[in-house]
Amino acid sequence: MTSGTNITIAPTLERPARRAFNGHVCRLAEMLARDPEGVDKAVTAFRSTLHGLNSCPSTETLKLLLSLNVLTDLILQGWTLRIEEESVAIAYVTPDEDIAKAKAAVRRRHLIERDSQLREPAVATFIRSMEQRRLTTSGWHSIYSLMRDGKDLAERLRQSTAIADDQLRLDALDGIIAPYIQFVEPEVRCQHTGLLLTDVWRYFRHTWTTAYRSVPGRSMMILIRDAAAPNHPVMGIAALGSAVVQQRVRDQWIGWDAEAGVAALLEVPSVSTAKWLHKELDERIRSTYVKDLIESDVLTRRELSRPIDETIARLRAEGDNAIKRHRQNPQKALHKSHTKTGSLSNTAWEERARSQLFRAKRCRLLATLLGIRQVFAKHLDELRKDLIAAAFSSQHFRNSVAQLLRMIKAERVGICMMDITVCGAVAPYNTLLGGKLVSALMCSPEVTQFYARRYGQQQSLIASSMAGKGVIRHPSLVLLCTTSLYGTGASQYNRIKIPVAELGGTHDGVLEYKALGFSIGYGSFHFSNETVGIINTLLARTNGGRKVNSIFGEGVNPLLRKIREGLDAVGLPSDQLLQHGNRRIVYGICLAKNFRQVLLGLHRRPQFLLPQLRPQQSTEAISAYWRRRWLDARAHRPGILEAIAAHTLDYPMKHGAQVSLPVTESPTLFSALDD
Repeated sequence: MTSGTNITIAPTLERPARRAFNGHVCRLAEMLARDPEGVDKAVTAFRSTLHGLNSCPSTETLKLLLSLNVLTDLILQGWTLRIEEESVAIAYVTPDEDIAKAKAAVRRRHLIERDSQLREPAVATFIRSMEQRRLTTSGWHSIYSLMRDGKDLAERLRQSTAIADDQLRLDALDGIIAPYIQFVEPEVRCQHTGLLLTDVWRYFRHTWTTAYRSVPGRSMMILIRDAAAPNHPVMGIAALGSAVVQQRVRDQWIGWDAEAGVAALLEVPSVSTAKWLHKELDERIRSTYVKDLIESDVLTRRELSRPIDETIARLRAEGDNAIKRHRQNPQKALHKSHTKTGSLSNTAWEERARSQLFRAKRCRLLATLLGIRQVFAKHLDELRKDLIAAAFSSQHFRNSVAQLLRMIKAERVGICMMDITVCGAVAPYNTLLGGKLVSALMCSPEVTQFYARRYGQQQSLIASSMAGKGVIRHPSLVLLCTTSLYGTGASQYNRIKIPVAELGGTHDGVLEYKALGFSIGYGSFHFSNETVGIINTLLARTNGGRKVNSIFGEGVNPLLRKIREGLDAVGLPSDQLLQHGNRRIVYGICLAKNFRQVLLGLHRRPQFLLPQLRPQQSTEAISAYWRRRWLDARAHRPGILEAIAAHTLDYPMKHGAQVSLPVTESPTLFSALDD
């Protein structure tokens, strides 16, 4: 989004609500003009004037509330309000060119959402309960038992810095900080404190700048702990989640994009590539459930191998009709049953496949696949070198290959790569560049092997629902991706370039977080929980009920779709407002030498950079490298040990790993609905 571009805010309201909207906006503009530097204070005061709205609001009042809430959300995030004659407009302002000021602006925007979450009664109660000492099987403990005392750590590091011999000093550091990986699993307790590991992870996650939100799909939560101190305090936390399906710069780097990816794949005409394309196409057609489509004369067995244009037209028409029937009756109970484990009988999977949602998805998929089969039959019916060369140069054929690559990508992105959604150190380890340690440990074979164990026998929800039987896609984690919080380089990823040979690997390569480019700054973080709450209520009242059912399989990111539909319902420009403008650097780190071939489906067996036989040894090697490369030098820097010592567990406690609850609570627009 271009800085300063005006976006008109003209909600589709009936005349009385429209007049009320204009009046509220004019009053808001006056309050902002009185104190341009006190935006938070002005918005809080403005929201307090709205409590007179009907406690049981009509649909039109809900639309008014949503329009005003969106407006104030964006103003709090740094957008500017402009009133020109009869129109209301807002404009996104690019953060200051000064890097420090720009980072501070982005941080402030995230803290607004984070602090709003911490004000929620349930969240505040959780935080206080974790800080309360309780009797566990391991004695009296609280979350403070898992924070390392900075005074003790600083003193021990000070002693190590006095050792002149390099090797002896590194040996001493080994005894001062000894990291290891602990995977967080439900109902598993810390053996030192008796606290649930899920609660421990969640508590420290609330210290992050961004609000804590659960993510759909596959996920792994990880603790990095220190065996060199009592109770093995938490050094940092991390989480891996299902990779986003669309990421332009990442896809270009991998070779999944339609232009460069197809060009690279078809650069050299070969029989092996042609056979591979046929195999990938045949596998996808064979794995799609068609029994009900044949029963209802939408398709015939012969048409699966020899499709005609009428076949594809029937499939598309039936797909459109099926999705209409799904929206009328989403069958939420069917789609949400047993999805936590993903393990169902073939009969249950067949029932899901026959649901209107997956009937629509299967029809649309088959229409595309059979269209590709038509093109392949025309250009690549025989595997002769001259015909292959001619086919590979045909734009019609290349377009079909691009469609097939998108399908391969949709499959492989879900099983062979993950996004690092949380990664960082907690105090006092963050002062010692502990974030680099946590980032590097994500490459440990312990991570890839835990991922394989957790999901190696899990039935794929989407693939099984499309096939009408249980489908297990064996995972091989070969690539991790992430983004910076700010538009500048993330210090914990920058300059991580570890020679594989130093970690016991045999390949001539490095573990490196590569900056791939910038994301487009698109998402939903700038909309508050109150806005989402109003959207939920509004959508439940309109069009016969809410369309966005948060059913896995309806589409990616239900929250984003929900917000988009809510904005559209009141006539606000969703495409423009969902662009929050915070571009982020996209990073990728490959875990296998042949990661591209695995992600493209050309290779089945990954050639991992680090040996998989002794995973804990690799973790120890990464930790040793971190102590040698970063910890040793950091401990010698002036002021560092003093900063570490400031994190004390003595009374009065002052520790950076403690969650700081907001002191005051700001009124919200949605609170008018609860009066």
